[in-house]
Amino acid sequence: MDLTQNEKRLLAALGNTGDADPAALADTLSVPEDAVIQYAHLLEDRGLATIERTVVTDYELTDEGKRYAEEGLPERQLLESFGSRIPLAELSLHPLSRIGIGHLRKKGWVTIRDGIVEKSPAIAPGDDERALQDPSSNEKGIPELRKRGLVTGTETVTYRISLTPAGSVLVRSGIDTREEVGTLTREQIISREWQSLPLRKYNIGKRPRRVYPGKLHPYQRLIEEMRQILLQMGFTEIYGGLVQSAFWNFDALFQPQDHPAREMQDTFYLKERVTLPCDFGKVRDMHLHGGTTSSTGWGGKWSEEKAAQCVLRTHSTSLSIRHLADHTRPPVKAFCISRVYRREAIDPTHLPEFEQLEGIVMDEGVNFSHLLGYLKEFYRRMGFSDVRFRPGYFPYTEPSVEPEVYVPSLGWVEMGGAGIFREEVTAPLGLTCPVLAWGLGVSRIAMLRLGLKDLRLLYRSDIDWVRDQPSLIPDLQGGT
Repeated sequence: MDLTQNEKRLLAALGNTGDADPAALADTLSVPEDAVIQYAHLLEDRGLATIERTVVTDYELTDEGKRYAEEGLPERQLLESFGSRIPLAELSLHPLSRIGIGHLRKKGWVTIRDGIVEKSPAIAPGDDERALQDPSSNEKGIPELRKRGLVTGTETVTYRISLTPAGSVLVRSGIDTREEVGTLTREQIISREWQSLPLRKYNIGKRPRRVYPGKLHPYQRLIEEMRQILLQMGFTEIYGGLVQSAFWNFDALFQPQDHPAREMQDTFYLKERVTLPCDFGKVRDMHLHGGTTSSTGWGGKWSEEKAAQCVLRTHSTSLSIRHLADHTRPPVKAFCISRVYRREAIDPTHLPEFEQLEGIVMDEGVNFSHLLGYLKEFYRRMGFSDVRFRPGYFPYTEPSVEPEVYVPSLGWVEMGGAGIFREEVTAPLGLTCPVLAWGLGVSRIAMLRLGLKDLRLLYRSDIDWVRDQPSLIPDLQGGT
């Protein structure tokens, strides 16, 4: 049996007595007690030694516990403060009533009917009261006292290490405790001295201790991968504030002011208001009657006050439309990966805040085929080789589609929405070229790539999950 030098030394030390405590063995071997216990566990795995672990808990009363040990528990003091019965309202005036009444009822020491408190007969001291007088005499009452913060416990752990019969046989057969050589010098090799040295044995089949290097969170790595793909495709990244006006979040995107998505149950509204852009009238007219276009608008009423309300952005399209308002001349090719907020019930597939990937392309001659091409190329680079599109509807794009990717274990999965901005969106901004636009769910891509079924894992600080995730995330077709 191949033993390490430390295991051999411990066996030899145990051979003198058969068993010993770690402190005595530590003195003999000139090592810390923790090291002795570690060596003993290795011998225990080989069946050469046993470790007996004993835990002794010493209990001590807290300051509050010491006071109650002298005066009695609050419920006992409360019980002794009246005769056989008392109105509950009167008993509630006692200084200890807030603590004691609940325990009186819990222990069954009293009954309360029609506002009258009546004592139960023959109330003997309980386990907790006996333990309060002597914590070491009644273990049954200790848990309740610890729960109430009246007792603290200190654990003392002791070990006893003993040889097994197999260990005793090995000791009697003789153990070579000479210092082993783990590194050879040049002279030892040339002189062949190494042939007579006690060389340290290595088990090349044993896995080394696992090392956890620092690395980015898997979700952050995926977001960065998406960012790099779009930058390589020639896009420019844009940014914007978490708080947007309802004008940019809804009105500029031709969402009617009575649209269900604008109601309180879907949107986080803030009390602040902002000043609308000086040319907001073009957006207003588009809503009311279609402005100077062939559209008839939504009709009805349009409220300047409602448009000035501030919201936590519900989608990143609000950043895209503001970027287009500031960059009206083509070409424009931009994207943003941003967090958005909606009033959602938290469950494995929904959160009130999540990331969206938004992209826009404005240029002369771009069309629906270009839009599908951009989306297919992006998903291909993200590891989804099979992509298809089905018709969709969104208030601010026409035509509109919903891209889907194929995942072998799930089938076709919808990934977001895309389309070409309607004339009602582009005309008020003075845009004359087509604008391709899409919004994709970043967290949904992450769930598929990481094999998750619960969206909340992306935001939890689960160090074991982060450690177990590979640094290089494979795509869904088995590549990298």
